[in-house]
Amino acid sequence: MTAVPTHAPRVLVLTGSVGAGHDGAAAELAHRLRLAGAVAEVRDLLDALPRPAQLFLRDGYALTVARAPRLFEWIFCGMERRGFVWRVEQEICSLGADAVQRWVELTRPDIVVSTYPLASQLLGQLTEAGRLHVPFATYLTDPAVHLSWLHPRALAHLTVTDATAQQGRADYPEMTRAGAPFAVAGPLVPERFSRRPQLPALVALREQLGLHHGLCGELLGGRPIALLATGSLGMGDVVPSTRDVVAAGFTPLVLCGRNVALQRDVAAVPGAVALGWRSDVHELMQLADVLVHNAGGLAVTEALVAGLPAVTYRSIPGHGRANAAVLAERAGVPWPTSPGQLADALRAQHARGRLPSDWPDAAQAVLRLACATAPQAAVLPRSSSRCA
Repeated sequence: MTAVPTHAPRVLVLTGSVGAGHDGAAAELAHRLRLAGAVAEVRDLLDALPRPAQLFLRDGYALTVARAPRLFEWIFCGMERRGFVWRVEQEICSLGADAVQRWVELTRPDIVVSTYPLASQLLGQLTEAGRLHVPFATYLTDPAVHLSWLHPRALAHLTVTDATAQQGRADYPEMTRAGAPFAVAGPLVPERFSRRPQLPALVALREQLGLHHGLCGELLGGRPIALLATGSLGMGDVVPSTRDVVAAGFTPLVLCGRNVALQRDVAAVPGAVALGWRSDVHELMQLADVLVHNAGGLAVTEALVAGLPAVTYRSIPGHGRANAAVLAERAGVPWPTSPGQLADALRAQHARGRLPSDWPDAAQAVLRLACATAPQAAVLPRSSSRCA
């Protein structure tokens, strides 16, 4: 029988404030866990690292993707080979060992869940070093499984979709053999993404955006709408993508995130609507007819819940291309490589209409793991030595 703790399950969630996807999943998981009666706390791994390491991870990520994409691709591929780049990543992770162990001592969780690859590596390091006896699991926010997400000491690798779980089992069978299997847990985005607004609300939103010629798609005869997601940092070849979407006969609503310069450049494209940071993305996804993304992160998961069909275009290097490949091969998300192919893909996805949306609850998956392992929950005294 499954062991049931006599106390409310306690969960520590580790995220990484690099972009918004990891933080978004962590916050939603904690919210659902609390609604279920558990005690949940969220900590940012970057807060555990020295300031130079924080800057390297947070700012270095954005700079290399934007200005040195080939370098970013090289770094990403290097982390898959367990060579020099992999060792550097492991050393950066180890710098947060003492702080993370203190967090575990303070929260006394039954399980730790990571939504950030480097946090998963550090938790594995602590476990192997004998400094952490609390079980941990990884929740993969990316469609593609890559090595930085994985550790053989994890209790489980939880995925958003079956496509990701299938890829993980096929490409990394050693994880299943080590007792760290891949399991579908479902998306971690707020429930509001699944709600369809009433027609008056959609009309009002369209008017607010300056779209005065009918509602979305074929409903009132207007041009179909493509929502372009560029991440919280507004990364990638967004302006050329915007032009190609206009040429395909769609009206692009471009989410530029916090990138003010990008918003200005997109606003200069005839037929495009440039948007800054928005808190109503769930409504925009209900207004739109198709999502165009370039990274495969949080926006794709939100679109899954909203039932919005998606297209990958001009994907960013590294994990963006890896995500695009998995989505194209296993999840039915087209990855066109030319303006003509983009037009065909947009029309095909638009024709599909709203997709069915029925997903398991990731919080329940975590609670099942917590209940099953509660008797093992214990933390060794903190050591001043760094884990290997």
